[in-house]
Amino acid sequence: MTTQQIQAIKLVADAVIESVKAAGPLGAPGGVIYAGLMAFGCTLQQYESIMSALVQAGKLMRKGQLYFAV
Repeated sequence: MTTQQIQAIKLVADAVIESVKAAGPLGAPGGVIYAGLMAFGCTLQQYESIMSALVQAGKLMRKGQLYFAV
């Protein structure tokens, strides 16, 4: 992976985290996050990888189909 690709992934991850934070205590629906990313060419597999990595890293918490900032 190139430095540019790594930087792009970090920017996407930061944007997702900030979006989930903006959703507040009710959480951010995964479908809405995916739709936003899909508009920029993100595939379902890429979305699932990003979200899984953010949950495993302790940046987000998932309950059902909702994501919450940690």
